[in-house]
Amino acid sequence: MKFAHLRVEGQTTPRLAVVIAEAALFLDEVLDPSPRDLQDLIEQGPDGLAAVRVAVDAALEAGARLTPVSELRHASAVLRPPHILAIGANYAAHSQELKLRHETAPTIFSLWPNSLTAHGATTSWPEELSTQVDYEAELGVIIGRPARGVHVRDALDYVWGYTVVNDITARNIQFSEAQWSRCKSFDGFTPTGPVVVTADEIADPQDLWLTTNLDGRILQDASTNEMVRSVAEIIAYLSRSATIPAGTLISTGSPGGAGYSRNPQVFLQDGSTVTITVEGIGSLTTHCRMV
Repeated sequence: MKFAHLRVEGQTTPRLAVVIAEAALFLDEVLDPSPRDLQDLIEQGPDGLAAVRVAVDAALEAGARLTPVSELRHASAVLRPPHILAIGANYAAHSQELKLRHETAPTIFSLWPNSLTAHGATTSWPEELSTQVDYEAELGVIIGRPARGVHVRDALDYVWGYTVVNDITARNIQFSEAQWSRCKSFDGFTPTGPVVVTADEIADPQDLWLTTNLDGRILQDASTNEMVRSVAEIIAYLSRSATIPAGTLISTGSPGGAGYSRNPQVFLQDGSTVTITVEGIGSLTTHCRMV
């Protein structure tokens, strides 16, 4: 199943919907009580998802009204995650182009919740802070139940679903500070979506293609099988030291092709449009504004 947080024009509060062939079925119209958002649904566990499946099947059989997604506005595909964890230097090509090490322990940092934004939204940043704002196509992983001391062989059983992430980065700040959280946590620097796809829809998270299209130009084009550490290895590693709560979003790293490393360098500009696509999930578009 594919889930999204969507708004009807004029509404401020996003509603959780199932997306079916580019149309939306709002859960609050077919299920009572309805989960208020994806985090609520995840915390309900397998029974909650099973109830949604039954309600959606019954509604479709009864001819329920579907709303074209094109008539709605997206919110972030992930709302209220308990943590947003990011893995740096997880593709060898990206590590090499940024002159980062990936051979030893993984690079792990947190992203701030204010950075979350929607498919189709405009991300803006002050020109005085950075003119070196870069894109990073990433596979997002959403944890479905608390994970602690998980073995690699069992780690994918803890995944609730997957989404697309653009890990936008102010490179000048990244390379001037020891920690990476601030440079990647400006307002709107973590677009997610357009949907979250449940784990059963993705047979192998290491067999997905990622691309970045910036103003009509393909700048990243790679497979998740190029990860230094697989999704399962990342979950197992993180769970050794602390419990990963249900609903946690893990952004699993970006392949080569970053704008910072190109000659000449390519950065997001005022008026740029960048679209990140992950096979089997969808395409996440962000409009850019430098103020």
